[in-house]
Amino acid sequence: MNIGVLGGTFDPIHVGHLLVAEEARARLNLAEVLFVPAGQPWLRLNNAILPAEHRVEMVRLAIAGKPYFKLSTMEIERPGPTYTVDTMAELHAQLGVGDELFFILGWDSLTQLPQWREPSRLIKLCRLAAVPRVDYPVPDLGSLEAAIPGLSQQVILLDEPHIDISASEIRRRVARGLSIHQLVPKPVERYIKEHGLYVRE
Repeated sequence: MNIGVLGGTFDPIHVGHLLVAEEARARLNLAEVLFVPAGQPWLRLNNAILPAEHRVEMVRLAIAGKPYFKLSTMEIERPGPTYTVDTMAELHAQLGVGDELFFILGWDSLTQLPQWREPSRLIKLCRLAAVPRVDYPVPDLGSLEAAIPGLSQQVILLDEPHIDISASEIRRRVARGLSIHQLVPKPVERYIKEHGLYVRE
């Protein structure tokens, strides 16, 4: 069984995340995609993010009724900074015989992989499914391979989908009183409004 893992702050989750998960599911024949909201992302320790309960609830609302999509709160429950390698090790330990993990990330994140914690160990735990980022070049697998030997055999470069939606732009729009209709799923849009999220960005 192939299992996809899509991590992120999901602050907020938006339709781009869902399109990426669905594209990876179809292209890689994934039995399911786990959405894993970050606890304390180590790359954003100095950036304020919404409390975990709001981000988790928005993911829950966004994937409701989609049987292939599942929510995992393992990173929220783990104390201290969040590292992908720890998450993948925990998930890997739960796999059955023949199961395989696919970590879904953007082309931009893939190019930063040498700066991540234990990247050589990470690529032994899972395959990497890298999706395009608008206005971002195709990652240079040659230089990545030089930094992390063995990486090129573990990477699948997807050419779709091209999503031009960012959570930061959604937060800015809410703060300015602009519509986010069609940028986030309707239940998420309602939740943001009901709880007055992002109004003071």
